[in-house]
Amino acid sequence: MKQLVIEAFGGPEQLTLVETEHPPLTASQIRLKMHFAGVNPVDAKTRAGLGWGAQAVKDRLPWSPGFEVMGEVQEVGSEVCRFMSGDRVFGLVSGGGYGEELVVDCNEMLPVPEAVSDEMAAGLALAGLTAWQGLTEHGGLKAGERVLIAAAAGGVGHLAVQLAKDMGATVVALGSPANHDFLRSLGADEVLDYRDEAALNALAPVDLLFDLVGGTSGCSLLSHVKSGGRVVTVPTITADEVMAAARRQGLTASGMLKTNDIEQLEQLVQAVAEGRLKVEVSQVFPLADGVAAHRQIETGHTRGKILLQG
Repeated sequence: MKQLVIEAFGGPEQLTLVETEHPPLTASQIRLKMHFAGVNPVDAKTRAGLGWGAQAVKDRLPWSPGFEVMGEVQEVGSEVCRFMSGDRVFGLVSGGGYGEELVVDCNEMLPVPEAVSDEMAAGLALAGLTAWQGLTEHGGLKAGERVLIAAAAGGVGHLAVQLAKDMGATVVALGSPANHDFLRSLGADEVLDYRDEAALNALAPVDLLFDLVGGTSGCSLLSHVKSGGRVVTVPTITADEVMAAARRQGLTASGMLKTNDIEQLEQLVQAVAEGRLKVEVSQVFPLADGVAAHRQIETGHTRGKILLQG
């Protein structure tokens, strides 16, 4: 089978399409034909040798990226009773999603509801859980509060806008002008150009900053948080910098890594099935074009999600 792998950390060109052996199947596993795999910033950072992902796989090269997948069950292990051949499933894996086929533990996957497209299911898991856990478990967002979401049109951001609005919050979304109508269509109450200093200076303070950019940009937004307010910063590489700056201003600050919570993911995909949550898929690349997909995600200007198609 064909799979994208890296043999060393580096630029997008490190991704190479190779022929690999079909992985063996144990009693509790299922074999999937990959239909779509999500392409996320963490994939590119891990490939580049940065962050927690690279630390986890540095001794396991060659390695295949891809943490969220959607596919069709081809074969089930002898102890698997939840799925059968032909079922559509999706979920989170610990890598290896960038391949035509993969073997996963059956408990890592959920069925795709009939009303949910393959593409929406493929782009939901990682971004959806990050958005939900960032707003609720880490951010403590409540109805009636104001939340400022940076990079609001991106993979995590566009889901966070919808989830925060559904929770009854007032949503202030930052994005480029080309994405303003898109953000309003998702329910954002206020939409600002992140480069418009005058508009930012006039912004009423918020209760929660959900920082999806980090670094200098994340620090620059701290002044818009109310005294005693809260900050959740997602990019792990700059989390310490943003949290330290926030605490110097008297703010409550935390970084986060999403956890794999199958019950939360089930609720999210049900929201998609009911039309209460939409996963925007802006580009789909063939598996062989993984290099181009990583170059696009590294621009930092992708609307919604990017997928690889198996």
